[in-house]
Amino acid sequence: MKVLLVFAHPEPRSLNGALRDVAIKELEAQGHEVRVSDLYAEGWKSEIDRADFPSLATDTRFVPVAASKRAFETGALTEDVRSEIDKLLWADMLILQFPLWWFSMPAILKGWVERVYAYGFAYGVGEHSDKRWGDRYGEGALAGKRAMLIVTAGGWEEHYSTRGVNGPIDDLLFPINHGILYYPGYDVLPPFVAYRVDGLDEAGFEFAAERLRERMRTLRSTQPIPYRQQNGGDYLIPSMQLRPELGEPGATGFALHLNDADDAGETSGQRSQLQVAGAR
Repeated sequence: MKVLLVFAHPEPRSLNGALRDVAIKELEAQGHEVRVSDLYAEGWKSEIDRADFPSLATDTRFVPVAASKRAFETGALTEDVRSEIDKLLWADMLILQFPLWWFSMPAILKGWVERVYAYGFAYGVGEHSDKRWGDRYGEGALAGKRAMLIVTAGGWEEHYSTRGVNGPIDDLLFPINHGILYYPGYDVLPPFVAYRVDGLDEAGFEFAAERLRERMRTLRSTQPIPYRQQNGGDYLIPSMQLRPELGEPGATGFALHLNDADDAGETSGQRSQLQVAGAR
């Protein structure tokens, strides 16, 4: 496979840097072709502004969505954005790697998404009618490709459990997994999460590294998170509400958007505990 790893940590000598090197070495040992976008090292511009659309007339009001649409359609995106889009089209597998900062990704990675996910490429595509609501959530320009997260967290795994004070890790990562990766069509694999990384000793690092190596060996065979397809019949169009007969009565929350959310058995959180990696 062709793998693009987007790396978002400012210190190459960090734990994240060491895990990145572990992942790349294992991917290459498995015969995969790897490219890396190191956002901090490359000085990635995180904010989206008028400078992203040099063809926009100076007297025109700046509407980011409209400017992105026109720039994509006319081939007027800036070179750094075009280069990242080309990498996404090249890759069979996308990996986003970052430390969990304030319950989300670092600003530089969010800025990468905002600038690279152009209108007409990652969103705003497909038919909008009373039968379909665009090509998104399981469909889109990146359908047929795979994606996953490599995440480090300072807190304990228990803090991110179903009853943990920080909230379930699956819920915290849902906006990224579902809203950023699944939205343009990726099959999203369960995330790799390493916990308590600030106090990790050598043995703890080797444990996390071996778990990461195993995840890199199984990229092809790991089952994606079973999100419901938007246009697959589970949602009412155009309200985009989950059909009332689906999901447990009175249930709310992100787990409703899993294909097996109607089952009384294994939950998303239970699955992730089996499939993510942790360092304790």
